[in-house]
Amino acid sequence: MKIQLLLPLAASLALAACATAPKPLQGQFSVVTPRDSVATQQVGTPVRWGGRIIETTPGQGETCFQLISRPLNGSGRPSTTSSDASDGRFIACRAGFYDPAVFEPGRDVTFIGKIDGYQNTRIGEYDYRLPKINADVIYLWPEQRQVDVVPAYPYGPWGPAWGPGWGYRGWGWW
Repeated sequence: MKIQLLLPLAASLALAACATAPKPLQGQFSVVTPRDSVATQQVGTPVRWGGRIIETTPGQGETCFQLISRPLNGSGRPSTTSSDASDGRFIACRAGFYDPAVFEPGRDVTFIGKIDGYQNTRIGEYDYRLPKINADVIYLWPEQRQVDVVPAYPYGPWGPAWGPGWGYRGWGWW
């Protein structure tokens, strides 16, 4: 009887381990989004935000990143399930130089830090207020690439003569 309970418990723990965040991204953070932080003025709140880089701007002593915020999945990576999902934009700054050729537009990145204030900017003709975080951790995610799977054996498992024109002379219709 106890084995029946142990197996589902072990399986659920194994699945939960697959969805954990990398060590630098673990911890407890506020669930406030960039959009929410602008509405309620939450300076000093610890956050874990991520998204797609729009712009990387190295400055004197620090580098700032402008991002379009995305909801984070269980591992802390910005979600790519919908290109429409956004929690607004934000700016994250960290001391040091981060190369714009590496931190290029379109890359996924997750930041941990505290909301440091707000910065006004213009996007087109629109005045936009961006929350700014002072980042303690920057986690640049490896690029995910679309891979097309091509069968290794061109004739399939049934042999070379399974349709018109698919015989021993090659591919295509005669």
